[in-house]
Amino acid sequence: MPTARERTDQFCKRYGLAVPILEAPMAGANSLARAVAVANAGGMGGMGALLSKPDEIADWAKAFREKSKGPYQFNLWIPDPPPIRDAQAEAATRAFLAKWGPELSEDAGNATPPNFDAQCTAIVAAKSAVVSSIMGIFPEKAVRAFKDAGIAWFATATTLAEARLAKDAGADAIIAQGFEAGGHRGAFKNQNAERQLIGLLALVPRLADAIDLPIIATGGIADGRGIAAALTLGASAVQIGTAFLRSTEADTPTAWSDALAQTEPENTWTTRAFSGRLARAIATEYVRAATAGPKPAPYPVQRALTAKMRAEANKQNDIRRIQAWSGQSAWMAKREPAADFVKRVWAEAQALLP
Repeated sequence: MPTARERTDQFCKRYGLAVPILEAPMAGANSLARAVAVANAGGMGGMGALLSKPDEIADWAKAFREKSKGPYQFNLWIPDPPPIRDAQAEAATRAFLAKWGPELSEDAGNATPPNFDAQCTAIVAAKSAVVSSIMGIFPEKAVRAFKDAGIAWFATATTLAEARLAKDAGADAIIAQGFEAGGHRGAFKNQNAERQLIGLLALVPRLADAIDLPIIATGGIADGRGIAAALTLGASAVQIGTAFLRSTEADTPTAWSDALAQTEPENTWTTRAFSGRLARAIATEYVRAATAGPKPAPYPVQRALTAKMRAEANKQNDIRRIQAWSGQSAWMAKREPAADFVKRVWAEAQALLP
């Protein structure tokens, strides 16, 4: 097996990087300025395009290219089947949510996500360096279109079985998502998410030993020690999300940003209470109360039902109700420019690597 430095050198050369650090694409917490700063510091910027329409994808790519020649990735969720609606259950959820935000109408759960095929087409036209997936694998038609456009596909996986499916479908690299990661879990089957909570320490070497593709480690990495550990375990690069939420370029609400610095690992909980999909967040008052509340509706119904509460919480900077995604190493996040963070943690990691 190549050494950690050899793996990172090969990966960086392949993707035009100076450092093997990727900014996690975080839909709902995107920042163009942050992505540009990461790319200009030698890493890879990221944009979570889940909620973006095709013209928004095109506009973001254009704006990024005006400020950076570095690489970036777009990320998409693989769509779920249409949700099975339950009017009685939704009524109970609306009543619960009325205690935390504005009253909701009977049609509040109606949601129409952006057209997935159109999003893929827009990414092909934008010709990003990378497109990444979560919660499944791209259809063969999309994979072929990405390859023809010279766009690499990084597939998020939470188990070896998922990684093998992604490799067989044409993935160029595997993003190994440990259970420490903030935000949504990448389980291919939604119903399996709670049972597939594998820590990065176990997941990375398992994939590195069994999958002949570069492994990108993500989840709980927020300093040079985490980077060095992941690379030593077999990763070729790392992807970092939560630590970037406190960067000076981030648009994170101050209540959320401040709370991250005070959050212990055990005070991040996995919950379906915001979107209907399992995700790791700060255990705020709403998250704790939701454990005894009605069973969340399926995605994207639950996300639509909580939309008004989340918007009001952001406007009021109210940490009790903010959708405050957080990885287990949130306490390490510092208020500093993203470029300084990239340079600092890579210097720390290099000092630890043989």
